Amino acid sequence: MTVDLAAYRAGFPITERYAFLSHAAVSPLHQHVQAAVQSYLDHATREPFLAVFPQVMAQFAELKQRLARLINARSPDEIVLMPNTAAGINTAAVSLPLHPGDNVLVLDGDYPANIYPWQQLAYRGVLTKVVPQHQGGLDLDLLVRRIDHRTRVIALSSAMFATGFRNDLATVGQLCRERGIYFVVDAIQTLGAFPLDVQECHIDMLACGSQKWLLSTPGSGFLYVRRELIRDLVPGAYVGAASSVSGMNYLDYNLTLPETAERFTLGTPNVANNLALLAAVTLLQEVGIERITHQIATLVDALINDLQERGYQLAASTKPEHRSGIVVAMVENPAVVAQRLYEAGIVVTPRGAGVRIAPHFYNTLDEVLRVGEALDAATH
Repeated sequence: MTVDLAAYRAGFPITERYAFLSHAAVSPLHQHVQAAVQSYLDHATREPFLAVFPQVMAQFAELKQRLARLINARSPDEIVLMPNTAAGINTAAVSLPLHPGDNVLVLDGDYPANIYPWQQLAYRGVLTKVVPQHQGGLDLDLLVRRIDHRTRVIALSSAMFATGFRNDLATVGQLCRERGIYFVVDAIQTLGAFPLDVQECHIDMLACGSQKWLLSTPGSGFLYVRRELIRDLVPGAYVGAASSVSGMNYLDYNLTLPETAERFTLGTPNVANNLALLAAVTLLQEVGIERITHQIATLVDALINDLQERGYQLAASTKPEHRSGIVVAMVENPAVVAQRLYEAGIVVTPRGAGVRIAPHFYNTLDEVLRVGEALDAATH
């Protein structure tokens, strides 16, 4: 039996006070997530960690299985838990076998976490080349023109954080596969809202944090590493006790790396945040990603139509294939306008030259249609 979306909405207490439309920033929590963290804290308060440890390990294994299913990885062994997206992208940057004279293509307007780790490779003689954006996102022709014989990586976000443009991962992935280029994806602005298939998109490495569309607490996330690639990767800048195949045998000093993505685990994990992520992903998979996508697309469609009818310019192409869960309306003084909307009970985010509106599956048509009215009141 399919549960009505209104029943899930009731589990987000924030809806009692706000129309929260800022899921591209830091999302509010469902009560299931709160309960999962509280349950762990209750156990950890009353029991030694050794008594809690077996259950935590089982929950971590379930989390990796669910994350693998979420992105259609072939095995949980291709998943390693990370503290955030940037940690995953940095791991990719320092572990891929790049050499002096190689170059990496990134997209202008992308989030710094998907730019700086590649620019940092300049000390190794690796060049970062910036592809201009077009209509708020990736133009495939411009990308192809920037590729040369030393291009070794294309690093791209699934959607642009400041415009909402959803990039065509499948086409870029096929291009990379044909040309022998590594494809690294920052998925934080779509995962949990839209389907993503790492096999279909030929993605080599994918990083994602927990606090946006995955509806969890800040401070957790994961990295996917395509299993055929693992043996080619160098350990990276950091290793720790957990990086070894005999990680629990502390005095063995056997730095033999696992033949799985776990080679990038360093040490003590953030238990509470990972358990929060497990609860959040479980909730999303219970609702159903296809159902979530349909609801978000319905809300975004209504929002775009209303804003355009009111005369607002939007930051990105509104073609269906380019739409994500993010709509950015261009306004003067975005921070002031966002504050006025907040005072009216509507939470959005100032970004660049506009305000970013990002509804999730539990939001309502009523809420997104309040935005245009509130913008008119705030800007006139």
